[in-house]
Amino acid sequence: MAASAAQITELRLMCGLAEGDAVYTTAYLTGKIEDHPLLDACGEEPWSYDSATTPPTREANEVWIPTYDLHAAAAEIWDQKAAALAATAMDFDADGASFSRNQLYENALKQAHYHRARRTPTSTTLHKHPSESRAQDFIWIGNLPEDD
Repeated sequence: MAASAAQITELRLMCGLAEGDAVYTTAYLTGKIEDHPLLDACGEEPWSYDSATTPPTREANEVWIPTYDLHAAAAEIWDQKAAALAATAMDFDADGASFSRNQLYENALKQAHYHRARRTPTSTTLHKHPSESRAQDFIWIGNLPEDD
């Protein structure tokens, strides 16, 4: 599972990052991209779980084609950029000129929102606990007043 050079370049363009950026290095961007794997075109998961071990261990799926959600990674980076700007994002007047650094902060938040809105939709499976088969083993009433 490795992000391609094209994906790293695209993420740099989405976030307005320079090639030689000291903070957002290629290794860092690769990690951010790989934090957001998706199902590939064939419907394969990036990993599978081996239930023979306790607890189950996660194993890489060899047939999975590396597919990542670049918009989710870009949203995280824009959030980080906004956080860095928050400390210095203040408006001030000096020598008759007006400086509005707050606009940089607001723009970073808008970009994070933009990319977050374009993430790939995902779903989560919820599991009821306790299961119906074990419900008779548990007595729990959620609306009773607590003892003082």
